[in-house]
Amino acid sequence: MPVDIHHITSDNILLMQALLTTFGEAFEDVETYTTKRPSENYLRRLLGDDTFIALAAVKGGAVVGGLVAYELRKFEQERSEIYIYDLAVASGHRREGIATALIEKLKAIAAERGAYVIFVQADTTIDDEPAIALYSKLGKREDVLHFDIAVDGGQDST
Repeated sequence: MPVDIHHITSDNILLMQALLTTFGEAFEDVETYTTKRPSENYLRRLLGDDTFIALAAVKGGAVVGGLVAYELRKFEQERSEIYIYDLAVASGHRREGIATALIEKLKAIAAERGAYVIFVQADTTIDDEPAIALYSKLGKREDVLHFDIAVDGGQDST
């Protein structure tokens, strides 16, 4: 059965909600993706923001994977970068080329927007060899450090 990649717009809140459920299950973190789910108005605004990109992989009418990315406009030149924030495929549908199809669709969107690169972080402190293999196949690996800086008075991330 073929997979269809959908660019989720503000007109399709139900597809975005299904993607949130898929992320929760695929990441084995259902609580984060479902217990404080954003309102429809919030999702509509987010999906209407031209710097936010959400893609859903649909197979047999069900969301079996997805990708969320942000366009970061650069200041030193008139160009942008695309940052993949989340990418997941349901466990029963892995190794079918779905993640690659999602990234290929994102590459087309990035090209339309004049972006010069897509980047993603992979947590190498955990055993996620399939993700590292996927990203290594599609791009050049760079080892970097990542720091989280707390925001005083900011919302709790849990």
